[in-house]
Amino acid sequence: MARYNDAVCRLCRREGQKLYLKGDRCLSPKCAFERRPFPPGMHARKSQFRRTSSDYQQQLREKQKVKRIYGIMERQFRRYFRFALRSKGLTGATLLTVLESRLDNVVYRLGLAQSRPQARQIVRHGHITVNGRKTDVPSYLVKPNDVISVRPESRSRAYFRNLSEFAGERAAPGWLSMDAKALQGRVLARPSRDDIDIAVNEQLVVEFYSR
Repeated sequence: MARYNDAVCRLCRREGQKLYLKGDRCLSPKCAFERRPFPPGMHARKSQFRRTSSDYQQQLREKQKVKRIYGIMERQFRRYFRFALRSKGLTGATLLTVLESRLDNVVYRLGLAQSRPQARQIVRHGHITVNGRKTDVPSYLVKPNDVISVRPESRSRAYFRNLSEFAGERAAPGWLSMDAKALQGRVLARPSRDDIDIAVNEQLVVEFYSR
């Protein structure tokens, strides 16, 4: 399974905003974006002032931003877009709803991980169950009434024993409910666009793929 293995802080700098790919570090003075709030590269400071962005460049950057927030490669992202295009409703909003419904994102939203990359790793290592069955596929799409919890065999691990220290710090969105003590959450409904708090313009993504 392909995934991005290079330095992630440069992704935030390239997109010009925090993507929160390193959990608590993104909220500390150690955050690379706070220390160097300009694109990576030798001539980045000069090039960003040379010309205005074209429509294509704005669409590309927005598409890349969404991909990087959710940790998805291009091929899989295109499949999600084609699915959203065939579905009823606004394509951009449907795309974000599908991405929010991924199991790794739900684990992050429930507070069981400090970042989406960490949530992806937790799922891949088999620590999560969906409706009582072990599920190690980060791209698994949850449905309303699904119950997501930490496997009983994994709760004795140091990470999950200490999880209560930060599990309740980040409130779960309205479409999810979380019992921090039981390390268990439930999907109450499908997420709507109003429930998704990421700062992206999904219409630019639709325009990019509609060229």
